[in-house]
Amino acid sequence: MTTTELPDSMTCSIERAVTLLGERWTPLILRELHSGVVRFADIQQRLGIATNLLTTRLTTLAAAGVVEKRPYRDTGARTRYEYHLTDAGRDAILILGALQRGGARPAPRLSGPTVKRLDRRTGARLDVSFTDPEGRAVPLDAVAFVRTRT
Repeated sequence: MTTTELPDSMTCSIERAVTLLGERWTPLILRELHSGVVRFADIQQRLGIATNLLTTRLTTLAAAGVVEKRPYRDTGARTRYEYHLTDAGRDAILILGALQRGGARPAPRLSGPTVKRLDRRTGARLDVSFTDPEGRAVPLDAVAFVRTRT
């Protein structure tokens, strides 16, 4: 099964997210897109990922509605594509924040983190948390994941 073939029997949203976003390179591709690196060649250069692998990952993300493929054409060149996050892709950035936080805690690098979460407007450090509808932080021990039927 490819990641674009998410069966109807896969009803758990966590399972669906892990199946789609859990492939190697996918979170790093999303990080680059969120950072404004949207052209194939630029993503490839920044990550050092093989062309065929990047093509596969971007095709999967586009088919799933996480990224949008937009054509562009430089003067005298053939049409190429940029990849932009959709609303679903922007939602996935929260997952990256949680992964970064989780990866930094159990085994921090002696030289410090390689990525920080900062507010682009103010430069203030950001945390990843659950919030209630009024925007108040909810402690992790108060969060419940409850299965529902669809």
